[in-house]
Amino acid sequence: MEHLKKKKSFSWKDLLYKSLLFIGTVALIVYFLPRDGKFNYQFDINKPWKYGQLIATFDFPIYKDEAIVKREQDSLMALFQPYYELDKKVEKEAIAKLKENYHTNLKGILPSTDYLRYIERTLKEIYQAGIVSTEAIQQLYKDSTSAIMVIDDKLANSHPIEGIYTVKKAYEYLLTADSVHFNREILRQCSLNEYISPNLTFDEQRTQTAKEEVLNNYSWANGLVVSGQKIIDRGEIISPETYNILESLRKESIKRNESMGQSRLILGGQILFVGMLMLCFMLYLDLFRKDYYQRKGSLSLLFTLIVFYSIVTAFMMTHNLFNVYIIPYAMLPIIIRVFLDSRTAFLTHVITILICSISLRFPHEFILTQLAAGMVAIFSLRELSQRSQLFRTALLVILTYAAVYFSFELMTENGLANDFSKLNIRMYTYFFINGILLLFAYPLLFLLEKTFGFTSNVTLVELSNINNDLLRQMSETVPGTFQHSMQVANLAAEAAIRIGAKSQLVRTGALYHDIGKMENPAFFTENQSGGVNPHKNLGYEQSAQVVISHVTDGLKLADKHNLPKVIKDFISTHHGRGKTKYFYISWKNEHPDEEPNEELFTYPGPNPFTKEQAILMMADAVEAASRSLPEYTEETISNLVDKIIDSQVTEGYFKECPITFKDIATVKAVFKEKLKIAYHTRISYPELKK
Repeated sequence: MEHLKKKKSFSWKDLLYKSLLFIGTVALIVYFLPRDGKFNYQFDINKPWKYGQLIATFDFPIYKDEAIVKREQDSLMALFQPYYELDKKVEKEAIAKLKENYHTNLKGILPSTDYLRYIERTLKEIYQAGIVSTEAIQQLYKDSTSAIMVIDDKLANSHPIEGIYTVKKAYEYLLTADSVHFNREILRQCSLNEYISPNLTFDEQRTQTAKEEVLNNYSWANGLVVSGQKIIDRGEIISPETYNILESLRKESIKRNESMGQSRLILGGQILFVGMLMLCFMLYLDLFRKDYYQRKGSLSLLFTLIVFYSIVTAFMMTHNLFNVYIIPYAMLPIIIRVFLDSRTAFLTHVITILICSISLRFPHEFILTQLAAGMVAIFSLRELSQRSQLFRTALLVILTYAAVYFSFELMTENGLANDFSKLNIRMYTYFFINGILLLFAYPLLFLLEKTFGFTSNVTLVELSNINNDLLRQMSETVPGTFQHSMQVANLAAEAAIRIGAKSQLVRTGALYHDIGKMENPAFFTENQSGGVNPHKNLGYEQSAQVVISHVTDGLKLADKHNLPKVIKDFISTHHGRGKTKYFYISWKNEHPDEEPNEELFTYPGPNPFTKEQAILMMADAVEAASRSLPEYTEETISNLVDKIIDSQVTEGYFKECPITFKDIATVKAVFKEKLKIAYHTRISYPELKK
């Protein structure tokens, strides 16, 4: 009962974890998705309509072309008259100042009062016509304004620009208006510019209101399409008139989608769409990759990549940055293929591309090109261990993009067969940039390894280099063990290839599985020389503990040299929960009536839990035992391999790992074949008879 309760509690906890992961992922993706209205048709003038028959589902106006609208609005603005306020106080102040100065200064200059009356009369005439500043008149000429509306006592009257004065023009008019009766030189001595000031000021608010009224009364449409009217059918060439109707439909559709109710519907649709895709993805993991839920690094990598690509795509489309085809989407399946498996890589790529597609205006071509590129990336990069492999994959991805897009152009572009200048060269440039960015997957793998706790083949290849510090130290300190490890690595790697396991992983694990023997090299037979055996001075329990300690010592060395966890797992599982049989059996033979302390003779384990670890356990035991054969014949080697591996199966060492009887039979055959070659007899060379 306690067991059942515990199991039920764990199940609820697991369900809660998955639910929170699902809700968080969907919410994060949908938050960044653009929710503006979209018109999901791609069209251009003089190109065939690629879709089915299009029928109007609502009434909408046929908007004028933007060039026509600009031309007509420019014509309206050319006839538009801005508003200026006439300030009569300026005139009164100028006349009053003139009369005051006449009695103080001007009386001695002017020969008669007729000059005063002339100046006063002319100033009134100028102020009545209106004076504007130099900046204002320049702006009017720049705007090609022919007349302005002058507001005088709340009444607005049109005044032509030619009849309006500037300060300079008014001054010159004062001097020359009646040069027959009044001397210009005498008038110049009167400093007449002191009595001339602008009395027309620009009324911005009233001008803007009038301008908006003109534009509001402007008709943006020159026709109407009624609901149910056919617009275009498949294969028809899009004429300029039809193009204008389609553009009008696009504008009206976007305008309708911007309403609050429509935005909520779009949000609901996005949540439903993303939620369904993520649910399918999580069901796949639950059915076929359940172990990923226990490996938090794997789960974090998968969901991080999906969310990252979805957000980047949405951000670029929202802010109209560059082109989405430069984003290296094929990097996603490459990363997952390197760290996890091909099936998960492909499904994750499909889910991500489908989610990203709803951010795009034309998703059809995007989905097909990205899926094709993703499949090529997965199939061309089974194992990444060299930089050249990534270069080859990047080239194949570029060619795939180009081939798929070229096929689209052949199907949709008229006259392409006769004129290849119609090719969209810019898109092929984007594909090339995409391939260049794909090469950055190589350094990115290192960051992902450290972040999510993975070990890539690149790292495994680097670790298996026998010139690195730890392996070189091993070859010098325990040469016998080093040679044994090399032989085990060759046996295990070949067996892994035959049964579809990770050969590079098991090869690297085999090289390091016995590094703990460097702590006490003389206690292991392969490193003993001169017939000295230190076990003769120890009891069986002590000897067993020394031998067993090479596992714990190996783990300590692995920690010291920062070896990955997958390599440490080979160190701890290569003997599993087996016993040091030589000392265990020897103790029992000497104490037939006593029961030994089993733990003193048992390795700490655990037993192998992956195919690769099982292969290493078999290879280690077989290679070590093969050295003790009295003779190397096909029969003795075959019997040895069968005996050792069958005993491991019988003792239950492989119960916890996903290896089949068929795999074990294949491994046996590989070991027999390799050992026969390794221990073949050589012919003796004849001596030269004199």
